[in-house]
Formats: sequence, C-alpha cells, structure tokens
Amino acid sequence: MRTRDLAQLSTRMFKTNPLRTWLTILGMGVGTGAVVVLVGLGFGLQQIILEQIVFGETLLSLGVSATGAQNLRLTSETVVQFEQKEHVLDAAPLARFPALITYKGLTGNVFIQGAEPAYLRYAGVTASAGEVFTDEDLDDQNTVMLSPAVLKLFGIEDAASFVGQKVKFRLLVPLDDGTGDVSEVLIDKEYTVRGITKEEGVLNALMMLPELRSHVGIEEYERIQVRVDTNEFLGAVEEQLIEAGYRVTALSKTVEQASKIFQGVQAVLAVFGGIALVVSAIGMFNTMTVTLLERTKEIGIMRTIGASPSDIKWLFVSESIVVGFLGGLSGIIMGVVLGSTINLLLNLVASQFGGQAVKLFSFPFMFLLFIAMFSAGVGYLTGIFPARRAATLNPLDAIRYE
Repeated sequence: MRTRDLAQLSTRMFKTNPLRTWLTILGMGVGTGAVVVLVGLGFGLQQIILEQIVFGETLLSLGVSATGAQNLRLTSETVVQFEQKEHVLDAAPLARFPALITYKGLTGNVFIQGAEPAYLRYAGVTASAGEVFTDEDLDDQNTVMLSPAVLKLFGIEDAASFVGQKVKFRLLVPLDDGTGDVSEVLIDKEYTVRGITKEEGVLNALMMLPELRSHVGIEEYERIQVRVDTNEFLGAVEEQLIEAGYRVTALSKTVEQASKIFQGVQAVLAVFGGIALVVSAIGMFNTMTVTLLERTKEIGIMRTIGASPSDIKWLFVSESIVVGFLGGLSGIIMGVVLGSTINLLLNLVASQFGGQAVKLFSFPFMFLLFIAMFSAGVGYLTGIFPARRAATLNPLDAIRYE
C-alpha cells in the first residue's frame, strides 16, 4: 500500500466518526495534560531553587574556612599557599568585622565584609537591586552593598528605592588583650548604597577589601574562595584542603544533590500524571477495538481486492498513532496553557503585594517533544493488538460478518 493511500485511509475516521474520534483524542489529551502539568511543576520548582545559584566560576570554586583545630588561621600567607597549590587558579579572601550602621539617625548592628570582586564571582554573590562590584571597582572607596535584612532594620520594603542612599559605619574591632572588649573605630565618611544582595537572613554590609583595610588592620580572614582550574580536579583539591584540617564547602555538590532531589520529585509527579494517562490509554484501546468490529466487513473487502495482512495491520496502527500523537499535542496545549495561566495569576498577585515574580510551572522544549513522541508511542501500543487481530481475519468470514 502506498504511503499516500495509507495516510488517507488512516485519517478517514475524522470524516466517518468525527465525534468519537475527537472525544478519544480529548481523553488522551487529558491524561497527557496531567503529566505535562505535574512534571512542569517539578521543573518549575527546580528552576526557582537553582536559579538562585550563579553557575560558571561558582561551580569551580571551594569555600574554605578554619575549623579551629590545629591552630589553623586564614591569613595572607594562607592565601598565597592556596594559590601555589596545583590546579588552583586563584584564592580570594573575605574579612569580616562587627559594626554599627547608621541611616538617617537610626543605628543597627551589622557585619562589615571586605572582599575583592573575584571573591564575589567565586561565591556567587548577585544583586536583587542595583549593581554588584566588578573588577573595575577594586579601588572603590565610596560605595557598599547591603543584604535585604539590613533594609528591614530601617523598615525599608522596596530594595530598589534604597539604592543610592547614604549610610555610615562604626567598626567594632576586638582587642588582643584577651578580655573580649572591643575598640570602636569611627569611619568618618558616608557610603553610597550601590546594590542589594540576595543574601537573605544575614545582616551584612559589603565593601571592597582595600577600603576596609584602610580603616582597620586585617590579620585574619573569615573565609577564602579557592578557584580550581577545571571540574576534573575539584574533588582532588577539596580532599587536600580537608586533609589539611580546613572546612570546605562546594556549591557543585549542593547543585548535584538538589538536582537529584528534584529528579525524584519529578518522577513522583510523573507517576501521578501517568495514572490519568493509563486510564486514557485504556479508553483509546477500547475505541480501537470497537472500530475493528465495526470495520470487519470493510477489512474483508480490502483483503479480497488485494490488500495484504501487513497493509491491514499498518492501517490500524497508523490510525492509533495519529490519535495518540494528536492526543499528546492537545495535552501539551492544555498543560502549557494551564501552567502559563497559573504563572500569570501568581505574578499578578505578587506584583500587587510587592513580591517577586516566579515561574511555578516550567516546560522545557525537549520535555514537550518527548511527551509528543511518547504519546505517539502509547497510541502505537494501544493499537497494535487490534491491528494484529484485523490482519489475521479470514477475508470470507470478514465479508459475512454482521
């Protein structure tokens, strides 16, 4: 049978039984749509979490801090030692001191952090409003970045509105006499807020390390970000640092663990959606079986005029594939429309209450393509049994069938 004839015959059901055909497609679409919506929810949740992480150099860096064991300290000499290690490209330190911040007569407790732009890249520090320090800002002496928690100290809700405001600091430097007392160092200048970080839950103010060093001596660092040259040697460098007694954190492991968790979530959601798809497939199988009984005499006539069993088989299989594929497309459309509508409504509500826009449902193209192909495969599986029965019918018995 020619491909053209097969295509015409396999789509003839849209003329002979349009209502039943479209209802079958719709039933298949509902099941497929359930899978699309639920798995799309899993992709959306994964994207919401992982989009907070800056990829690139961040995944090739290790956060190193002292554990207190073996009298380890993070000093300038430590930075040089790390940089000299094999497969290490760079080491960027972070210094931190308690401080008081003043804004329009109001004062609160924060931590002043001093770092270089490289540290911000390696640690994945980004801004929710304003700008992040870049390599050109290393000698910046007049601007700072604040965490969202600092804004809450002053009752500021809109982060963007605080960019450009002026703040002052007083450093609280611990004394070396062992009494635990601190010395207050007044920084007699105002700093302009250039950006608001995404570090929730911490009271941090960030300035360039050279600027902090100009006001206080820095003998020990809080943390060092070690940049490894390639992902291949990330584990080896991490093991060396751990063996030396340092505490090491790797963002790449966090991303890997989070991805595994969300893969499990997506699998569970897919199972729930698959239940609806199985029900739809059973309905489609029933429809194809009824179609076989209705067209028994037609099959007998086709066999008597020269159609082979293989022609009859592929005729039924192609019909079921067409119905399954169209059911998958309709399910994709219903799922994407439903998910996009919910995303839109959530963003409208978020904008009304000053929240951040999110995409709760996400539909990657490759996932939708897989669903379309999978639906066609389900159509094939539901049609193969009726197709085999049709191919094995005796032509004379089929003509006499009433």
